[in-house]
Amino acid sequence: MAFEQLKAGIALILEEIEKRPEDRHVLQEELREKIAEFHALGLPVPEDILRLESELEQDDADDIFDNMPV
Repeated sequence: MAFEQLKAGIALILEEIEKRPEDRHVLQEELREKIAEFHALGLPVPEDILRLESELEQDDADDIFDNMPV
């Protein structure tokens, strides 16, 4: 049951990221906390969620250079 509840919580966070992209950094932290809950309970983290987290982190790294002069 905990596994499904965590997945549902992650789905809600992802919806919020889509609705409020300006708050993405705060919501990403919530996503990391949910992933930590999976680990704390000894549950496997779904591969698609790990991949999404990695993509969001990559987007953050790309944003660092958006205002750099060329």
